[in-house]
Amino acid sequence: MFEIRHMGFSLQHGSFAKATGKVTLDRVAKKGAIDVTIDTASIRTIDPRLDAHVKGEDFFNVAKYPTMTFKSSDLIYEGDRVVGAEGELTMVGVTKPVSLKVANFVCGDHPMNRKAMCGAEVTTTIKRSEWGMNYGIPKALGDEVRITIPVEAYRE
Repeated sequence: MFEIRHMGFSLQHGSFAKATGKVTLDRVAKKGAIDVTIDTASIRTIDPRLDAHVKGEDFFNVAKYPTMTFKSSDLIYEGDRVVGAEGELTMVGVTKPVSLKVANFVCGDHPMNRKAMCGAEVTTTIKRSEWGMNYGIPKALGDEVRITIPVEAYRE
């Protein structure tokens, strides 16, 4: 999910409907990795006309860049809990370092199917201009985009 300031008046929200990923945790060694791929054509906003615009060359250019990825280089632990990740976000052909914050990290058995899983809320704020998405800055749209990723991952 993402949110961006619109014309200085409100926060507008959107999401991507298709994403896949893998989280690797070694809680003893306090190491791990994150690898996420998002289908940029699956973007959803409040209006189908806006969806078409953000899929175009002013923003995600999904014809040329059908996916964006995040690959971590390191997980950050406080005690036994994951609290962050350092990695690289690749979007519209540009790769930049990004720090993720991890909150509400919990592991246990899923209450219905009893499979081992971990969950968390992952957030970051990026400046879209750093990836070349300059359309509408600063009057129509803000440069800062807050990204929120709800995570639920089953143990393989």
